[in-house]
Amino acid sequence: MTDISGVWETSQKILVILAHPDDPEFFCGATLALWARAGHEITYLLLTCGDKGFNPVTQADMTTEKLCALRHTEQRHAADVIGAKAVHFLDVEDGYLTPNLDLRRNIVREIRRYKPDILVTCDPQNLFALYGLNHPDHRACGQVVLDAVFPAAGNKVFFPELLAEGFEPHMPKEVWCSLTTQPNIIVDVTETWDIKLQAILKHKTQVQDADKLTERMKARHAQNSSDEHPRYEETFKVVKYD
Repeated sequence: MTDISGVWETSQKILVILAHPDDPEFFCGATLALWARAGHEITYLLLTCGDKGFNPVTQADMTTEKLCALRHTEQRHAADVIGAKAVHFLDVEDGYLTPNLDLRRNIVREIRRYKPDILVTCDPQNLFALYGLNHPDHRACGQVVLDAVFPAAGNKVFFPELLAEGFEPHMPKEVWCSLTTQPNIIVDVTETWDIKLQAILKHKTQVQDADKLTERMKARHAQNSSDEHPRYEETFKVVKYD
């Protein structure tokens, strides 16, 4: 794997497409914070609002509609901590993402709309995660985004109806897949790990015990570092097209 700073020589437009509020922060928040502080322009596009992220037995007063609104707000607060420029939602129903042609068309539209230099998503091949099974929405999101990037986003013969809407073909220079088991890039994010944690804690509806979460996150330092002198990393599978 290549060990890099994750910062380019010139300012880049970065579009982050992930499934749920809090995914950007948990998956790659320290890297995004590093990029924001280097002057890159970051936009979030969340496919759902995470409206099913509650326990109906212990949270009987919560509804999907209420949670959706709360998570919109939480995500915008977290993005402010990271340094992202804007947050947008498609508001597909949480838990029901499928990499179908309609969603692929919508993703192609957004890639052509925002014209990112760098696109960030997640690895659709990652079936397992630290907490057990990876959420199916994560895998579906990664799959539909990669399918939208190639071969469709940069080729006018795919979804020609988007041309009629004014969306000309656009191809990102690089695609960064987070939450991967096959990384080829390591980013040293020690200096922004606390920013990542601060942003995660903005997702109050999802954080049951802030102290325990903080303890777990601080313990996730690189294996060749220590609690006394921690070094933190985020890893990606990166595909370059330029």
